[in-house]
Amino acid sequence: MQRFTNLPTLVGGIALCLFLFVQGIYPSDNGVVFGEDAPQDSQHTNSAGYDGKKIVYREDIVYGRVHGAGLLADIAYPEPADPLPVILSVHGGRWQGGHKRDASAIDVREWASWGFFAMSIDYRLVGVSPAPACYQDLQCAIRYLHAHQKQLNIDPSRIYLIGQSAGGHLVTLAATLGDGPFRRTGGWKDASNEIAGIISVAANYELNSLSWGKIWNPSAGDPELARHLASPVNHVRKELVPILIIHSDNDQSVPIENALLMVDSLKEVGADYVFHRYSSAGHMGITEEVKKKSRNFINRYNTKTTTN
Repeated sequence: MQRFTNLPTLVGGIALCLFLFVQGIYPSDNGVVFGEDAPQDSQHTNSAGYDGKKIVYREDIVYGRVHGAGLLADIAYPEPADPLPVILSVHGGRWQGGHKRDASAIDVREWASWGFFAMSIDYRLVGVSPAPACYQDLQCAIRYLHAHQKQLNIDPSRIYLIGQSAGGHLVTLAATLGDGPFRRTGGWKDASNEIAGIISVAANYELNSLSWGKIWNPSAGDPELARHLASPVNHVRKELVPILIIHSDNDQSVPIENALLMVDSLKEVGADYVFHRYSSAGHMGITEEVKKKSRNFINRYNTKTTTN
């Protein structure tokens, strides 16, 4: 009869397998507790740092679903905390590239250290889903925040958007057009899409006069009319949420004239806006200067927001 000479090793292996099995069924999660119908995330980590605050960071949470495919975001937030203001980041890339962790998006952990619930989203790119799918995804992300305000521990009256280049276009469209004629997709159809203000960095505001505006090309209908509808400058009115515009004279991707069209329109109707103009900053990303101006802007319009 064969004797088991490696019995301790065998027992240890069995114990390890059981441990991993149990962990897979009952994973430890010290982060956000969602409702049964809410999207879940694939990763969760806690980190200590940023002036000693405990920051919870989660990658690839699902903020909506389109035809079964998940729309992904990264989030970070300090805990414990009172209900938090939100900064929602939309990356650039001419609607056809970029992602939620590139230089056109915020570092969510950094903004969490400043007292925000920070969220950076991916959205459907035009090479896969034609416009306005990218904009519909942004709207879905806003509704997701409202629909889960208690679970996420956020203040829904303090949701701010920040976007760079094409992302700036999308957040400005959210401020000026809202839902518009576009169908709500992705989920949370009955939730609010209200926002408190937006920060637009090196963005485009009039698509038909922009060299790369033709990338916004819906699958049906007149493309010029579609770009007219998707141009924030055509929806300016006095009763807008506060808007921060940041642009440079030597921007080679979006000429300063495009931004000035928006600034002049806001000024003409008496809307609430701030414009920071630079002479030689190029096609600006989320730089230290941009972060400083953005935080000052938020503090200016909401005294409940504290960014140390």
